[in-house]
Amino acid sequence: MKQRTFYTELSYLIGIVTMALGTAMMTLADFGVSMVVAPAYLLHLKISQYLSFFSFGMAEYTLQAVLLIAMMLLLRKAKLGYVFSFVTAFVYGLMLDGFLMLLSFPGAETMAVRVLFYLAGFFITAFAVSLMFHTYLAPAVYELFVREVTREKGLNVTRFKTLYDLASLLIAVVMSFLFFGLWHFEGVKLGTVLVALFNGKCIGMFTSVLEKHFVFKDRVSFLPRA
Repeated sequence: MKQRTFYTELSYLIGIVTMALGTAMMTLADFGVSMVVAPAYLLHLKISQYLSFFSFGMAEYTLQAVLLIAMMLLLRKAKLGYVFSFVTAFVYGLMLDGFLMLLSFPGAETMAVRVLFYLAGFFITAFAVSLMFHTYLAPAVYELFVREVTREKGLNVTRFKTLYDLASLLIAVVMSFLFFGLWHFEGVKLGTVLVALFNGKCIGMFTSVLEKHFVFKDRVSFLPRA
C-alpha cells in the first residue's frame, strides 16, 4: 500500500482543534473528564462561582502556565519551544471555550446526547493525542512536562506518565472534596475511570492506522521546536 504524505504542521493544527472539540464534548456529557484536565476543570467550577467570566479554557491555560514555570524551575532551563508550548495551551483554551458555547444547544443535556458526546469525545481526543505525537511543534504543557522531565532526568517515560496521571487524579479528587464537600465528586466520575483504562489503547490504535496509511514529514523548518 502506497503511503501518502501527512505534514507534521497540519497534524499539529488538526490535533489542537480535535483535542479542544473532544474535551468540550466530554465536558458537556458530564460523565467525568480525563484526569489530566480534571484539576483545571475543578478550578474553573470553583472560581467561576465568584468570577463568572473565568472559563474552562482560561483555567486550562492558567494552570498550564503555572506548570510550565514549575518545569523550567525544576530543570533550570528555558527554551523558545517551551514558550510556544504555552501558545499551544492558549489557543487550545480559546477553542475549548468556543466549542463549549457552540455545542451547548437546547437538548444537549438529554441522556442520549450526553452518551453520544462522551463516546465521540473519547475517540476524538485519543485521535488528537495521536496526531500530536506526530509533530515536532510544542504540545500542550501537560505532555511537554512529562517529556522534558523524563528526558532531562533519565526517567522511564511510561512509569513517570503513570505517576503523573495518578497525581493529577489524586489532586482532582482532593480539589473536589475541598471545593464541594466530601463524597461529592465533580469532574472525576465513571467516565474518568474509563479514560484511564482505555485511552492508551485507543491512542495506540489510531497511531497504528495513521502510520499504516501516511508518512509524516515536516513542511517547514523555521518554526520553534520543543
